[in-house]
Amino acid sequence: MKTFATTSLVGRASSRAVRSGASAERRKLKSGFLPKAATFCSLLIGLFFATSLRANSVVTSVHNLSVSSPGTIKATAEGDVCIFCHTVHRANGQTPLWNHNMSGVTNYIVYSSPTLKAVVGQPNGSSRLCLSCHDGTVALGSVNSRTSTIQMQNGVTTMPTGRGNLGTDLSGDHPISFIYDAALVAQDPALNNPAQLTGKVKLDHDKQMQCTSCHDPHDDQFGNFLVMDNTASALCIACHNNPTWPTSAHAMSPKVLTANIASQLSATTPVKPTQTVSELACDSCHTPHRAASKQFLMRFDAPEQNCLVCHNGDLSSKNVAADFQKISVHPVTLNGKSHSPNEDPINPPTRHVTCTDCHNPHAASTLAANPPDVSGALTGVKGINEVGAVINPIVHEYEVCFRCHADSAARGPATVTRQFIQTNVRLQFSTANQSFHPVEEQGKNDTVPSLISPMLPQSLISCTDCHNSDTSPAAGGSGANGPHGSIFAPLLERNLSTQDFQAESPEQYALCYKCHDRMRILANQSFAFHSKHVVDDQTACTTCHDSHGVANAPHLINFNTTFVTPSLLNGQLQYNSTGFLHGNCSLTCHGKDHNATPY
Repeated sequence: MKTFATTSLVGRASSRAVRSGASAERRKLKSGFLPKAATFCSLLIGLFFATSLRANSVVTSVHNLSVSSPGTIKATAEGDVCIFCHTVHRANGQTPLWNHNMSGVTNYIVYSSPTLKAVVGQPNGSSRLCLSCHDGTVALGSVNSRTSTIQMQNGVTTMPTGRGNLGTDLSGDHPISFIYDAALVAQDPALNNPAQLTGKVKLDHDKQMQCTSCHDPHDDQFGNFLVMDNTASALCIACHNNPTWPTSAHAMSPKVLTANIASQLSATTPVKPTQTVSELACDSCHTPHRAASKQFLMRFDAPEQNCLVCHNGDLSSKNVAADFQKISVHPVTLNGKSHSPNEDPINPPTRHVTCTDCHNPHAASTLAANPPDVSGALTGVKGINEVGAVINPIVHEYEVCFRCHADSAARGPATVTRQFIQTNVRLQFSTANQSFHPVEEQGKNDTVPSLISPMLPQSLISCTDCHNSDTSPAAGGSGANGPHGSIFAPLLERNLSTQDFQAESPEQYALCYKCHDRMRILANQSFAFHSKHVVDDQTACTTCHDSHGVANAPHLINFNTTFVTPSLLNGQLQYNSTGFLHGNCSLTCHGKDHNATPY
C-alpha cells in the first residue's frame, strides 16, 4: 500500500544529533527536571530513532505537521511535532496515547471484489487512527489536549484534496481491518501463510491487516512510509503468492518506463521514469490507494487501458493498440467492465472480451510453442477443451478460442451462408468429422499435393495461423502477433474473398495461398477443375470449402448457398467422393446445372 502523505520529503535528520538530544533529555530526567510536553516528545523521538541509524526521523518527514515541517502542510506556530498524534496527558483513550480527535464516520464504503475471501469490516484499530486525518473529515490540528484547534498555514484545515485524502469511500483502496489467518489462506491459496510474513510486515494483536501492516508513520526511509523496500513488489509478495509470477514476462522485463507512461501511471500513485517494469512489478497495473477500477485495484478504469498504456509501442516493441483501431477486432472496449475472474467462462452474464480473457498478466511469457500447444502469451488462462469441459489453465491454443467461439450461446452467426450450418467451432474442428483443418490433430488426407513446404499432411496448425493481425510478422509485417485486429474480416491474417465473380489473383485468396501453392492449385493437381472454377468461372474458394471442418462431407465441402443451390434436375445439393481426386456433384451454380456430374 502507498502512503497517505501528500507532499515530498526534504532532507534526512542526523541520527547522531537525535541520539545527542536523547542523551540530554535523559540527563534532565535523572536530575529530577520534568520536561515540557514538547521536550518529552523530542525525547521520544530520540529514543525511538536511536535504535536505527538508517531510519528516517518523523521530524524530517511530512508527518511532522509542526511549524518546522519540511512539507507544505504545517502549523502557523505550533512547535511540538508529536502533539498532532500523541500526548502525555489527556489522551482520548486510544492507544498509543492518541491525541488526535477521531473521525465521526461510522459507515465507510469498504473494499469488495468477486474474488475476495476476507471479511472486511469497518476500519478499526490503528487504521481508524490513520483515518482520523486521512478521511478528510477532521481538522488536522484538532487534538484532545488543546482547548482550541491548532491553526495551519495557508488556510488549511482538513487534509487537502489529493492522494493523502482517502475520503470515506475506501472501495478503491487495499482492504484493511480484516482477519488474516490460516483459515483465510485455506480459502485463498494465493495468499502466504501469515505465520511466515517476511520483513517488517506485521498484523495487529487481533491478527488483522491494518494500515500499519504496510506503513510506518514514523519512518519514511523507503518512501511513502512503507515498512520495507517495495522494489520488485517485495512488500506485495510478502502476502500475495502467485506461483507463476516470478517467471512471467512482466516480472522479468528490463524495459525502463518512458516519461509519458510514468506520467499516466502517476495519476493514481507516483512512479519514476527511471524504473523498469520488473522493478515496478505489481504497481505497473495495480495501485493500493484510490484505484480507478476499484474491484481489482487497477490504475485505469477502462480494463484495456491498464494494458495498452504500455502495449502501444511506447514501451512495448509491438503496438497492439494500433490493431484495435482496425475494421475487424476483438472488441475489448465493448462491455469490458463486465469481466470477472470467477464468471461462467462459456456464458457470462454479459458477453464481452477483455485482454485478460486471453492473457494472464501474472503468467504470460515470451515462450514460443508448436501447434497445438499453448504459447507463452496465452499461458495461465481458462478455456474449453475439445469435449466442451472447462480447463484451467489451457494446454492447447484452441482451448482459449473455444471459450467464446464454441458452446457460447451468444457466439454469433456464420460469416458465410452454408449448406450445413454449424457455428460452434469446437464441433467444426471435431476429429470425428469427415474433414477438418488439422487444429486438434492430423487431417484425414494422407496426400495433399498443394501443400507448401515445410507443411506436410501430418502437420498441425493453430487458430492464429489464419486469425491474426494483417501486420504481424507471420503476415510479413512488423506489428504484433495475435488476433487483436486486422483489416481483413473476420480477423484474418490475409485477404480471403468470399464473393464470387472476382478475378483470381494472389491477393484475392492470399490466406489459402499461404499454405496451398497457388500454381499447383491452378494446375489442377488436387482437383481436375480448380482452374476452371476459380479462374474461368470466378468462383471463390469459400463457395465450395468450409475452412474449419464439416461433419458429413469430405474435403471441407460445404457449399455457400448464396451461389450454390440444389440441382434442378435431381433436386439434390450434394458432393460425393468416388476415390482419390475423383467425385461428382449435384447442384446448380452460376446458372449451370450439375446432375451427379463426375470428374
